[in-house]
Amino acid sequence: MTPPATEPNTEDRPHLSVIALDDDDDFREFLASFLDAEGHDARLTATPDELIAACDESLPDIVLLDMNMGRHSGEQVLQNLRDRWPKLCVIVLTGYPSLDSMRQTFKQDAFDYLAKPFKAEDLRNALTQAAETFNLGQRPQDALRRELGRRIRLARTQRSWTLKDLSETASVSVSQLSSIERGAHLPSLESLLAIATALEQTPSAWLADAGF
Repeated sequence: MTPPATEPNTEDRPHLSVIALDDDDDFREFLASFLDAEGHDARLTATPDELIAACDESLPDIVLLDMNMGRHSGEQVLQNLRDRWPKLCVIVLTGYPSLDSMRQTFKQDAFDYLAKPFKAEDLRNALTQAAETFNLGQRPQDALRRELGRRIRLARTQRSWTLKDLSETASVSVSQLSSIERGAHLPSLESLLAIATALEQTPSAWLADAGF
């Protein structure tokens, strides 16, 4: 499945931690590409056990939950999530929509219900509305991630460097740099100092701009 076109500017949107459960390999790839392009921190799982383990490791802002997974019941997974994390935001995805299933998921406090195939804009809007409703992606560390990513990207482009150029100079992997610049991950102190030194910048100025 080809990922849909996404809007180029993601800086003004909240950057969310999202875990998706879907047993279809192609659809997981689609979700991973979409969420990554939107600047979200995405983890993809194929079974309910993987989903629960991922939530136990680090609770996300939002869970995207497929309701039709062969031998696995999406309704039961949703109930398990509700029992363990009553306030966790869940958006249901289903390829077999019906009024009965919609009623059931809303009874279990699902935030939204999207029928496959859906447009990229539908999922984007659902995530944005969830972020606004639950005040997600607005924590101080989220603002810090976004501002550091913006400043690093700006300093790099001002030098006409590619991510590879910065990676070779700072000894930080390209994938890690890409994640940092998107605001998906907060760099370690060691990585931040290495990146700032490579770009001949002062990290304390970056932190001050982010309100720290």
